[in-house]
Amino acid sequence: MSDVFPSSPATGVGAQVATTQNPSAVHAAATYAALDLGTNNCRLLIARPTADGFRVIDAFSRIVRLGEGLSLTGRLSESAIDRTMAALRICRDKMTARGVKRARTIATEACRSAANGLEFVEQVREQLGVTLEIVDRETEAHLAAAGVGDLADREAKAIVMFDMGGGSSEIIWLGGDERARRRRVRAWESMRLGVVSLAEKFGGVDVTDRTFVEMTAYVTDALRPFVDKVADETRCDRFHLLGTSGTVTTIAGVHLNLPRYDRRAVDGLWLDRRDVDVAVDRLRSMSYAERAANACIGQERADLVLAGCAILQAIRTQFPAERLRIADRGLREGILSQLMREDRVGPHRRGYVR
Repeated sequence: MSDVFPSSPATGVGAQVATTQNPSAVHAAATYAALDLGTNNCRLLIARPTADGFRVIDAFSRIVRLGEGLSLTGRLSESAIDRTMAALRICRDKMTARGVKRARTIATEACRSAANGLEFVEQVREQLGVTLEIVDRETEAHLAAAGVGDLADREAKAIVMFDMGGGSSEIIWLGGDERARRRRVRAWESMRLGVVSLAEKFGGVDVTDRTFVEMTAYVTDALRPFVDKVADETRCDRFHLLGTSGTVTTIAGVHLNLPRYDRRAVDGLWLDRRDVDVAVDRLRSMSYAERAANACIGQERADLVLAGCAILQAIRTQFPAERLRIADRGLREGILSQLMREDRVGPHRRGYVR
C-alpha cells in the first residue's frame, strides 16, 4: 500500500492518508519518500525522479534499537519506543517540509515479532499521523533485491545477495537473464536472526574465539533451508556475493582505513576473499573500546558488528566466492524504485524483476 501525504505543513504528514491513488495523477516532478523502520535503525530517503533513476533531496538515519531486548521479553520496551518515536517525528517533519506526495513507510522484524507491535504501530499513527505498514518477510526480501540488484556484475548468471538486519536477515539467490539484462529472484529465505538478536543471545561486547565459532555455527544451522533450496542452482565463473548492511559497510570502511565513514567510497566497492578475511580478522582482534573508538563503527555498533561478522562468515562458508560487492543501499531504494515504476516516472527499464 502506498500512502499520499498532504503537502501543507499545517495538515500534518499522514493525517489524511489515502489508501489508493491513480498513479498517472502523480507528475514526474513529484517528491517521493521511503521510510524503513527496522529492529536497529530508522531510515528515511526523500527523492525526485530523474531520467536515469532518482535524485535524493533529503535523508535521515538514526540507530534507535527498537528491538532491544525483544528476543528476551517478546515485547518492545518503553525506552525503545520513546527513542523510535523521536526519530519518526523527525522523519514526519522532513516529509512534510519537503512536500512529499507519495510515500511508503514500512516496519520489519521488530514490529512483526513483538507482542505489542500492532499496538506500537497504532501509537505512531495516533500521535504522529504516520501509518506504518508491517511488511512480511517475502516483501522485505524482494524490496532489498530491488534496492541493490543494480550493483550485481552484469555478466554474472548467479549471485547470492544478503541483507543483515537487526532482527532478521534476508538471503536471496538472484539469477540472470542475459537477453533482458535483468535479475530474477529464484529463491529466498528470511532467517529470524540479525545482529541485535544474535548479540543478545551470545554477547557482543567481549566476543571470544569460541563465542564467534558458536555464533557462526548457529547461523549456519539457520541457513540450511536456503542451502537446500538452491542445491541444484548453477554457479557461473563470475558468481559473487552482494551484501547490504551496517556490517558489510563497516568492513569496507575498515578495509579502506577511512578516517570517517564515506558512503561514496563504500557503495559499490568490490572486495576479494582476502580483503574480507583481513578486515574481519582486524575487527575480531579489536577490544570493545577499540571498536567503539573506530570512526566506521562507533559506540552504537561496537557491540553488534562481530555478530554481523559471524552471519557473514556463515554465508561465505556455505557460498564460497572470490568477490563480495558492498552496497550502502537497500530497502529504501527498492521502495522508491517501486513507487516510481508504478507511476511510470524515471527510467522505464529496471534491473530487477520478481
